[in-house]
Amino acid sequence: MADDDVRLTEQIAYYRAHAAAYDRAYTEREDLRRLPATVGDLPIRGDVLELACGTGQWTGALAARARSVTAVDVATETLDIARVRVSSPHVRFVRADVFAWQPSRRYDTVFFAFWLSHVPPSRLAAFWHTVAMALSPGGKAVFVDDGPAEAAHETFLARQPVPTVVRRTDDGCSYGVVKLFHSPARLTRDLTSMGWSADVRPLGESFIRGVAEPPGNS
Repeated sequence: MADDDVRLTEQIAYYRAHAAAYDRAYTEREDLRRLPATVGDLPIRGDVLELACGTGQWTGALAARARSVTAVDVATETLDIARVRVSSPHVRFVRADVFAWQPSRRYDTVFFAFWLSHVPPSRLAAFWHTVAMALSPGGKAVFVDDGPAEAAHETFLARQPVPTVVRRTDDGCSYGVVKLFHSPARLTRDLTSMGWSADVRPLGESFIRGVAEPPGNS
């Protein structure tokens, strides 16, 4: 866990430093630029909790489908951009560390995009427990993330206790960021072993999407 803490601190530092350039990927990659529109094909409903909302690329699309959205992120810099991008009385932004924050209410949908791959293996079970506790009866967790094919585009740090890739900011600084590339089959098995009912499948050539219900979800 100490190794996790060190890496996650560096991960937060990277996303704070990279906030102003974060949206560049959505401009440069057509497949990524089109991705938020797929929210229309996902079971988003009711009151939505968005974890690790970043700069709000997905928040507006969620708000168009939801009764309300509570969007959480740890980085002030990304939240500042998200608040400008999404101005809606039905969206509330919260600055908090997803690993430490506990919601004060339950939601019909818990959504996270490109976040699960940044959760260290030793924290996956606890993370999914938090998601389960945040869901109302009948609620679903819905997520989108990088698929295994995206690993070919990363530079991995060798001999790390936590799977880590190198990310660089425009000023030349390098950071180590947790990155796991979950295959649909393996992630389905992992969730099933924790009692979840899960449907995880490829989304295009580069991404995955999943819908999961926690044990006793009725």
